[in-house]
Amino acid sequence: MRALPVRLDAVLVQAVIAAALSFAHLHDLASAAGQHGWKAWAYPVSVDLLLVAAWRRLRSGGTKAAGWCWFLVALTASLGANVSTAGLLDLGAVPAWLRILVAGWPAVAFLGGTLLAHGAAAEAGREPVPESMAPDAPASAPELPAAEPKPAPPSTPPVPPALVTLARKVADEHRARTGTPIDTSTLRARLGVPMPLAEGIAAQLT
Repeated sequence: MRALPVRLDAVLVQAVIAAALSFAHLHDLASAAGQHGWKAWAYPVSVDLLLVAAWRRLRSGGTKAAGWCWFLVALTASLGANVSTAGLLDLGAVPAWLRILVAGWPAVAFLGGTLLAHGAAAEAGREPVPESMAPDAPASAPELPAAEPKPAPPSTPPVPPALVTLARKVADEHRARTGTPIDTSTLRARLGVPMPLAEGIAAQLT
């Protein structure tokens, strides 16, 4: 079997170099702010993951306000670390306010990632439901006496597979914490979806 030729892309190489430099700057700033060992390496990973999650939210085509908000937060953290380690800040004497910002970043990143993930799941659950089309009656059908129309049963909206997976995790977490299966009202509140969609999800979880 012939080996496929490897072609170096200048744009890809530049992106890898830039990412490595930004990663190192974030690590150095976190280490100077008192976060040593594995913690200092976790900070750049957290910032980059929040950037990626916000960018995916912007590319999804849904509500982009939350995506732009958290993208700017992560970008500010990355740019701040790059500028701070360029000789403008004495890494041997980091001010107290910067230590507070670095120590509080994990909570901010966790909040942003959670809101982005659950917001995307809620938008997936609000997809428009296609209208069902009834077949035409045969032309030779005999006329029947008029009767009062019966109300049509409510249709269950389609449930995206990703939303079912998220709901299953929420239900397992509820059962592990309380020892009882999750009810439809609690599931609807945890997912932030309409009740008909929550009932459809609960039917798939049983």
